[in-house]
Amino acid sequence: MSIELRHLRTLLALAETGSLSTAAERVHLTQSALSHQIKALENAFGVSLFQRKSTPLRLSAAGERLLRLARTVLPEVKAAERDLARMAQGQAGRLRIAVECHTCFDWLMPAMDAFREHWPEVELDLVSGFQRDPVPGLLTDAADLAITSELQDLPGAVFHPLFRYEILALLSKSHPLAERPYLRPEDLQDETLITYPVEEERLDVIRAFLRPAGIQPASRRTAELTVAILQLVASRRGVAALPAWAVEGYVEKGYVIAKPLGPQGLWNRLYAACTREQAELAYLRDFLDTVRTVSFAQLRGIRPLGEAA
Repeated sequence: MSIELRHLRTLLALAETGSLSTAAERVHLTQSALSHQIKALENAFGVSLFQRKSTPLRLSAAGERLLRLARTVLPEVKAAERDLARMAQGQAGRLRIAVECHTCFDWLMPAMDAFREHWPEVELDLVSGFQRDPVPGLLTDAADLAITSELQDLPGAVFHPLFRYEILALLSKSHPLAERPYLRPEDLQDETLITYPVEEERLDVIRAFLRPAGIQPASRRTAELTVAILQLVASRRGVAALPAWAVEGYVEKGYVIAKPLGPQGLWNRLYAACTREQAELAYLRDFLDTVRTVSFAQLRGIRPLGEAA
């Protein structure tokens, strides 16, 4: 048995997630198939790749050796694929990105920085302002790629899954609900909800958490900036609900308290949409791969999402 790229991708996913189930989602295998793949590799070489009964998963010395190989080989394979794409399609191009959410920049900018290193000849730009619905702009040439949380039945548009992300409730450290393991919809009915200045229908905490339970917050206050929302929360002016990646640093420093919304948490999805013609461009496909790679390496509270629609 020889070491294959799929083995290296699996080891890398396991090392980065520390979880069989999450790693299996990322490499599009069932947990059983992933376990079988690892077991076959261990049997072939007569080694254990993981320290047994460790949580999160910890690599053995043999596993660490394969992980070093993965981190060396996989970037080289991706670089070779980019070089071949440049030879086939050329290097220059344009990628204008429209976003619908205020927090997208927190994860999008690092991915854009990495992409510029891979494709310096591609003109990369952001369409100014937040777009209530950026997808139709693809068909009028107002943008080349749209970041959206909603799938749409729009002829000519293709939706590429990026990731699922958790939305957390944010409370002041002295809030009476701060000791709860998670919040229920009725916990927010007497609260001021602090949000970005967008329509209620675009707020997941209202649309997918409160409204199905027949709950409405006592009042709503808006702020443009994430840091302003968190400052108001810390000052006991209300509560908020924001993506985990947007508030991780503030929570770790104890500035505010984060709680799941419901026992299973509240999750949303992000997609990148483009036209069918744009989907054939090598640099656009590589941008999507870069977004996923950088995001899974850097962001808290995200999970893999399914295949393109």
